[in-house]
Amino acid sequence: MKISTKGRYGLTIMMALAKKYGEGPVSLKSIAKDHQLSEHYLEQLIAPLRNAMLVKSVRGAHGGYMLTKEASDITAGDIIRVLEGPISPVEVLDDEEPAKRDLWIKIRDAVKDVLDSTTLEDLSSYKGDDDHEYYMFYI
Repeated sequence: MKISTKGRYGLTIMMALAKKYGEGPVSLKSIAKDHQLSEHYLEQLIAPLRNAMLVKSVRGAHGGYMLTKEASDITAGDIIRVLEGPISPVEVLDDEEPAKRDLWIKIRDAVKDVLDSTTLEDLSSYKGDDDHEYYMFYI
């Protein structure tokens, strides 16, 4: 499973709205400007998020979008499923060897667990460590 720009930018929109939660609506124009993204593309992504009732729109001069519930009640899995479809990194075939089928199911479940246990609040309030070790492999 590869997360496309739909999922990536959808998370960007939702994180921006989470950071401004309780402050009123946020325009897609400001999100696009802050993250150097296409406003037109963000408009295409906000519609399914609105249809899934994760965001609501507010019309008017000071309009924009707001989360429909608190960031702690929305998971990364909720957002990715709306924009990317079902989470299934590997197609599980019934006639496949049981050991391989079990491996594919474990991978699928691990990905789902990570996405469903990571809330929008976790993402929007993330304070990263710059102490990560990056490994270089030489051949």
